[in-house]
Amino acid sequence: MYNKKFSKTRYILAPMEEINDIAFRILCKRGGVGLTYTGLINPLTKQKIFLKDRPILQLFSPEKKGSEGVRKFVKKHDKEVSGWELNLGCPSKNARKQKFGVYLKDLEVIEEVLSEIRKNTKKPASIKIRKTNWEWTLKLIKIAEKYCDAIAIHPRTKEQGYSGKPDIKFAEKIKQKTFLPIIYSGDVNEKNNKNLLEKFDYLMVGRAAIGRPEIFSKLKNEKPPKNISFKDYFKLAKKYNLPYRQIKFQAMNFTKTKRGARKLRLEIFKCRTTKQLEKILDKIS
Repeated sequence: MYNKKFSKTRYILAPMEEINDIAFRILCKRGGVGLTYTGLINPLTKQKIFLKDRPILQLFSPEKKGSEGVRKFVKKHDKEVSGWELNLGCPSKNARKQKFGVYLKDLEVIEEVLSEIRKNTKKPASIKIRKTNWEWTLKLIKIAEKYCDAIAIHPRTKEQGYSGKPDIKFAEKIKQKTFLPIIYSGDVNEKNNKNLLEKFDYLMVGRAAIGRPEIFSKLKNEKPPKNISFKDYFKLAKKYNLPYRQIKFQAMNFTKTKRGARKLRLEIFKCRTTKQLEKILDKIS
């Protein structure tokens, strides 16, 4: 059920906290990804949101807040995005504390939020879930089929976090149970992507893309463009006035595939300002 109106390719940049800033998302778009996702955003946020890449805007809703602010938020940003997603899979400590993500267990709240999204946009809407007991999963599928255009599944439990092996068979079971397209997430890389494409409609690439926006071209057997290096990230980060700590964090990520990465990371670690980091751009890029 691959639909080009949803994503230009079957490869999607997975929503990752801290990683998916606007500069990195733009690089991934240049690198050939069909669709990008923001990190988790509270619809009540007062922070400025950059949406130049027209991403899927991923919302979370604390149980005690429900759909508060969702209607206004969707109306405010709908023209700037490609779609909307309610995250029901985040396993973080903060999610546990505030009862959102995988810890949101109130079906009325979940349906209320999705209903508000659906009533205020004609663009694709989806949920992202994790592996949990099958009875609960069936309840989420039933709600999703009323309001959503896709289901994203990361088939690890909240206890696993991002460790251990994802349960691909669990994701396949969901695929068999619903008419909605399935977006698979969990250790997608150059070695398993072809096999996974035979099982699912879309693939989310997460950790394999960190510091490697060119991976999307490689997954499609295309030559990566030249304008996706850290030097390009640095220019975009300055354009969008990203904080220095974020730029330095991404600099570390871009060393992953470099020779002498440990030594290079030490140089980056010693930098205290943007100007100092700028002096070693060629080494990172």
